Amino acid sequence: MYREASQEEGNQTYEGEFILLGVADRPRLEMLLFAIILICYVMTLLGNTTIIVVSRLDPHLHTPMYFFLCNLSILDLCYTTSLGPRMLVSFWRKNKSISYGGCVAELYISLALGSTECVLLAFMAYDRYAAVCHPLRYTTIMNHSACFTMAAISWVSGFSNSLVQTVLTFRIPRCGENRIDHFFCEVPAFIKLACGDTSLNEAVLFFASVAILLLPVGLITVSYAYIVAAVLRIRSAEGRQKAFNTCASHFIVVSLFYGSAIFSYLQPRSGHSRDQEKMVSLFYTFVTTMLNPLIYTLRNKEVHKALGRAGWRC
Repeated sequence: MYREASQEEGNQTYEGEFILLGVADRPRLEMLLFAIILICYVMTLLGNTTIIVVSRLDPHLHTPMYFFLCNLSILDLCYTTSLGPRMLVSFWRKNKSISYGGCVAELYISLALGSTECVLLAFMAYDRYAAVCHPLRYTTIMNHSACFTMAAISWVSGFSNSLVQTVLTFRIPRCGENRIDHFFCEVPAFIKLACGDTSLNEAVLFFASVAILLLPVGLITVSYAYIVAAVLRIRSAEGRQKAFNTCASHFIVVSLFYGSAIFSYLQPRSGHSRDQEKMVSLFYTFVTTMLNPLIYTLRNKEVHKALGRAGWRC
């Protein structure tokens, strides 16, 4: 019934809107996902806002590591906000439509911020490599100019990639089809709507996925190989433990984020169901962004002390 109504509506108003199907045929699952996403979104707002405020106000945290962590928190806040509120409203409404312009904006902004985070995590791994492998030269290597340059490269590359993907995606011929089998506007879901040749789109998407996902993963792997070798050369157990704690949080974040993103963008389309793809996309969109501040704060004594000092001042 819903799909038939959506098809009739889509044929009449194709130029004006898209229909995001999500799991509209399973209302109970929709309500469960609403509760989960709402909890994740609220915790993401609280956790990342706390990290941004504390890292900016506490002079002890004015270091390259917390500069990048602050950028990561800003990214996570904007990323979840670009998708979360609209998706929560959609779960409550029977009408699952989104305007053409809204879909363009949602795809461009969310893809830009997600791509930026992929590159930023690679630079954060380099920061940890410099801290562990070259502690005496760390402040020279990771000076203010280098940190701002790395952050700028992350943001520019992420938004540039998204611009190319968005332009190509909305030039795909769809022959009146406007029903997207997803929770939000995403490139792979749009490719499935095509009624013409999509070889260029698929090639560009694959190249971008390799550049934005696999290349940073490779750089992170090399960085951690050097880090492990340096840690093993440390004689004292206390020194090894300190070096491990310095990098463990970042490694956990990287594993969760890249693992789920690679599953969505680089797995063969026939290798898993649409439901799996949609659930995994929710994981890297909401769950990992919620876990990032928890992982960094729960394992980090410096953040604990900064929170204590902030509480004492208040």
